[in-house]
Formats: sequence, C-alpha cells, structure tokens
Amino acid sequence: MFKAEAGDTVTVNYVGRLADGTVFDSSEGRDPLKFIVGRKEVIVGFDRAALGMVAGEKKTVTIPCDEAYGPVHEKLIETVERSMLPDDIELVEGGQLQVTRQDGQVMYFMIDALTDETVTLNANHPLAGKDLTFEIEMLDIKKKPV
Repeated sequence: MFKAEAGDTVTVNYVGRLADGTVFDSSEGRDPLKFIVGRKEVIVGFDRAALGMVAGEKKTVTIPCDEAYGPVHEKLIETVERSMLPDDIELVEGGQLQVTRQDGQVMYFMIDALTDETVTLNANHPLAGKDLTFEIEMLDIKKKPV
C-alpha cells in the first residue's frame, strides 16, 4: 500500500469538530475532499495529518489553532459608529457583513456586537483561535507523476 506523500493527490472524507463536539464542517452528503498534499490547498494541520496515511485508514487528529486558521488578532476587531455604515443594510449580531473597499477588494466581517450607536466588526476567520478536531478517512491516493 502507498503512503500519502507530498505531491500526491488524495481523496478523503472528514468531519471537523470544535472542542465542544459541535460539527463545523463535513464531507458527509457531498463529494469527498480531493487535494494535493503539501500544496497549501487545505489548512497546514490537515495537510500534515494526511501525510503517511494509506487508503482505507481512518484517524482522528486535533489541530492547534496555529496550524488551522491562526490566533485571533485583536487588530482585526474594531468598533465603529453605526453612522459610518449604510442605512440600507441589516445588522444582526453574529451575522456577516461584506464590504467592498475603494481599491475593489472585498472584505468580510463578523458582527460581534451591536448597540444603538456602535457595531463591533471582526475580520478574523470565524475559526481563528480555535483548536479543531478532524476525523479523517483516506479513500484514495494518486501518486504524484514522476
């Protein structure tokens, strides 16, 4: 049996869970995930977990936040006056806000908090600062071309 190595194309089923057991992502009900090992197509810890696996193998790994979506960066959290935002957008705590900057770049923010006067916006990835546990099943390994 082949072990997955950098450059191989692998196909996996997976379930991703938070520390409290909440499922945040899964391939269940959709096509399995296919990626090239070592090409940064998935988070670093998931990539590393696939290394050395063989087809048919299942394993559970916990990936620290530094190998997932990184730590929470406080500089990406800002409280702004509601008056700075357009009147025609619906603001919901826990919701998302999409903003197009003057240079055309689109930014996404989570709405962390709302008051009558202010909105706290968070540009961190929603999974930043969280350790993630994945149940991974290696379905197939296509060796990299020689």
